[in-house]
Amino acid sequence: MNIALIAHDKKKNDMVDFVKAHEDVLMAHTLVATGTTGQRVAESTKLHVRTFKSGPLGGDQEIGARIAQGKVDMVFFFRDPLTPQPHEPDVSALFRLSDVYGIPMASNRATAELLIAAMKKQSSGE
Repeated sequence: MNIALIAHDKKKNDMVDFVKAHEDVLMAHTLVATGTTGQRVAESTKLHVRTFKSGPLGGDQEIGARIAQGKVDMVFFFRDPLTPQPHEPDVSALFRLSDVYGIPMASNRATAELLIAAMKKQSSGE
């Protein structure tokens, strides 16, 4: 499965903690990420992460293009709902694309944990 990782600045620590907690599950998948998020995850884990540009510099759009091309199967996008984002149209486009193509997207850790639980259940054959 191809999984995209994206996190706004105030959520990057949450993303790193989440990925570290589920490194055993995520290592079986291909990970792509926006710039700084991917770099921080790669530095904090043993996972290989293909990074694109940072979100405000086009990374969200690069991942959106991969969704449209069928090259992303799931998205973990930890958003900061309390801080205005200069690239909000790009963020909205990612959510729209995930809905158009039926791609599961977690915008917070609680939802991400549910997706991980489903992945574990699926891999165990339940």
